[in-house]
Amino acid sequence: MAHSLVSFSAGRKALLLVCLSVAWLNGAFAQSNSTGQLRDQISKYVEQQGKVKWLSQAVISADGKFVAWGADGDPGNSTHAIYFAPVASPKQAKRITAAAPGEWAYEMEPQWSHDGKRIAFLSDAHDGQNQIFIADITGSDIKVKQAGKFDGYISHLKWSPDDKHLSVLYVEKASREPSPMAAGNRRVGVIDSLTNTDVQRIATVDAASGDMVQATPAGLYVFEYSWSADSKMFAYTAAVPPGDDNWYIAKLYRQSLGGQDTVMVYKPKLQIAVPRWSPDGKQLAFIEGLMSDQGGTGGEIFTVSAQGGAVRNLTPGRKSSPSWFTWRPDGNLLFTEFTGGSVAISTLNTQTLATQTLWKGDETIQATSDVTSISVAETKGTPQIAFIRNAYARLPEVWAGTTKKLTQITTQTYSAELPLPKSENIEWTNENLQLQGWLLYPANYDKTKRYPMLVMVHGGPAWIATPTWSAPDFNTTLYTNMGYFVFFPNARGSHGRGEQFTQANRRDWGFGDLRDILSGVEAVMAKHPVDGDKLGLLGWSYGGSMAMFAPTQTNRFKAVVAGAGAGDWLSYYGQNAIDKWMMSYFGKSAYEDPAAYAKVSAMTYITKAKTPALILVGERDGESPAPQSFQYWHALKDLGVPTQLVVYADEGHSFNKPENLIDITLRTIQWFNKYLK
Repeated sequence: MAHSLVSFSAGRKALLLVCLSVAWLNGAFAQSNSTGQLRDQISKYVEQQGKVKWLSQAVISADGKFVAWGADGDPGNSTHAIYFAPVASPKQAKRITAAAPGEWAYEMEPQWSHDGKRIAFLSDAHDGQNQIFIADITGSDIKVKQAGKFDGYISHLKWSPDDKHLSVLYVEKASREPSPMAAGNRRVGVIDSLTNTDVQRIATVDAASGDMVQATPAGLYVFEYSWSADSKMFAYTAAVPPGDDNWYIAKLYRQSLGGQDTVMVYKPKLQIAVPRWSPDGKQLAFIEGLMSDQGGTGGEIFTVSAQGGAVRNLTPGRKSSPSWFTWRPDGNLLFTEFTGGSVAISTLNTQTLATQTLWKGDETIQATSDVTSISVAETKGTPQIAFIRNAYARLPEVWAGTTKKLTQITTQTYSAELPLPKSENIEWTNENLQLQGWLLYPANYDKTKRYPMLVMVHGGPAWIATPTWSAPDFNTTLYTNMGYFVFFPNARGSHGRGEQFTQANRRDWGFGDLRDILSGVEAVMAKHPVDGDKLGLLGWSYGGSMAMFAPTQTNRFKAVVAGAGAGDWLSYYGQNAIDKWMMSYFGKSAYEDPAAYAKVSAMTYITKAKTPALILVGERDGESPAPQSFQYWHALKDLGVPTQLVVYADEGHSFNKPENLIDITLRTIQWFNKYLK
């Protein structure tokens, strides 16, 4: 199940709620709130969110002197274009676009050539189909040309190290966005395991001639890849189609640029991500661990010979979750990791396994589509880095420099006047486990008053809540302005405490992790004026499943909101489009071990549920199919428990339509106001 209502990969869709028309918001909410006070509060907040420009990738040039990024244009210019500037003089930024004057386009994934003379990027200018463009930045006038011609979905743009080729992941004539969180195709007619026949392959483009070829086999669906240092080889993770489901059983492959010698190098026990060639071409490194979602990377770092053989764990027993890494020229690694509820940048000696933390922040960072990624340039032995950073009280901006001295490059959010919440790192223990979460204070906090509190459970479950200025699930940072404490617990099963901690809720969903959450609530109440009779629980995906399950185990919460949840893991196994993720948690299918699935299903204990529940789901959600929400809603209706079900037309696990994103926020606040205030 997924960790987020909004996918980072869908850049133009993420945080679409900030682009909403306030007039639409006022009109829609006026029908459901007679006083208009709540409508006015949210209208004002959303209006300010709309002034925060969406920033996509941030990458540093090989010499560490320049940074390029994707960003929304100035008022009156709707194009999300590419910009670049010297690190030493960020105000000297220049704009790159393939769009004609006045033409709308979305441009992303800037990539520096290794010689620093060109920036390649993706743009849907002209016909709405993403294509590769190359900008020559050496002259006074920036010249942009198209490279290759694609008919389908492309992403993950890279230069070969020798700058002779560009490469992308390519789904020819794609029927949908290649993501399990996107709305699924209609399931009609004859159905078999290959209903979605889309195949994602590596495609290369000759940078000089523009000639394009698909390099990897048609029978393999590729998820992530990297070039070898000599530009002759690829390493990639792949599985047979369909990709949504089979990501969970992907293997590690290598092959030459010509594609005639594809070799399976490693078959993992769990999930793998971030395949990387060593500088000398002799080893491949990757992250392996229990991951409940593609893109939700966390685990331990391993290496294996490029010829195959035994693997070596470079971070055994580490009490954090490495999430991204890159090789350094000396054969060691620079990596990012979740530690507690924070993120860190560390180094790893691949011979001694010694590590050193260079930087740590209570925030969220990302440079590319890889979660917690940074862009790195090695200059004179010191890594120069760039990334986008944000936190509960920090709006997103591009930063660059060294881990000891970072410089803010962009000033995209200067016009937004947002009441950013005060936050606190909450730590507690339960059943000999060290636990952590984040607490947001109500706006205009008065310690002499008592406040209701909402407990937000993240998706996954192998995921983590880190500080972010606008939490994607339900836009929960807004709720502090409605007079709520908001608590984000990272219970067992989360990233941030090591692989053993992440695996601690296998075959135990809703029991140990719920006890962790409840003990975290008590820890908050011991320090802060929370009204224990006014507690609410909400979540999306796995968090939505917890919102369904918790009322069958406890009456502690007075209202819940369950987004894209699953109430019956037995029927879920046969309904969803990614059932292989469950094998990693249960070891057997629902048909082989039904008792294990029934044990953790809300429907098994449904007659105990008394808590009012708002249930939300996308009509074409393949990860958490709508019948799961119908089943839970129907049971509550029969049992006389207050409930409401909202099914959003044509939406998948991630929502695309801004009016639906804001509707979720409005309905959720109304639901909790009704039962907690």
